Amino acid sequence: MSLLELDSVHTYYGDSHVLEGVSLTVEEGETVALMGRNGVGKTTTLRSILQLTPPSEGSITYRGEELVGRETHEVAGSGVGWIPEERRVFAQLSVEENVRIAVPEGADVDAALELAWDAFPDLADIPERNAGALSGGQQQMLAIARGLVGNNDLLLVDEPSEGLAPLIVEEVRDALARAAEDTTILLVEQNLPMALDLADRFYVVDHGSVVDSGDADEVDADSDRLTRYLSA
Repeated sequence: MSLLELDSVHTYYGDSHVLEGVSLTVEEGETVALMGRNGVGKTTTLRSILQLTPPSEGSITYRGEELVGRETHEVAGSGVGWIPEERRVFAQLSVEENVRIAVPEGADVDAALELAWDAFPDLADIPERNAGALSGGQQQMLAIARGLVGNNDLLLVDEPSEGLAPLIVEEVRDALARAAEDTTILLVEQNLPMALDLADRFYVVDHGSVVDSGDADEVDADSDRLTRYLSA
């Protein structure tokens, strides 16, 4: 049984048919990259899993349990975390406060902070700094740390390198690699070298459907197999 399985998922925004029968699996402990051009349905796939944009057809199971029809907070409570493209840290709170409020009720806060600081030493040096004063890369690290301490077994990560300078992208890549040591990741990412470097497997989405999939070590960033679906 796969940790996460989507089977023939169809999702609409109003009359717009965005996902047209998406099927994919994510196994426990792996990182899976979901790739494709802008607007082909990658973020909608994540939103469908979370039931933020519920599918009209198809099945989404997590640890064998059906998610379709459940409330988003129930999906999150089952161990599915989300790191949206916008990051959504609390700008007026400190780094440490941002981490603390992500720790589930009843969990060991000190252990959670230790996990966050071990994963992201850059943040350990600035626990009192306001999140709004962080660089884009540091904010992304903080968003990932919040996902880690939330006792999530699966992290849905949406475009973590978007809008970041190349040097910061490397920091975020390293941060995700550290996160992958502790949790399963479904990663939406247009930076092809970064996605392939992090992923064990990949799926390519085009016009709302999965058009290719395979092991990440089967391809490279210059592969015609991928670039034909990713170029403008």
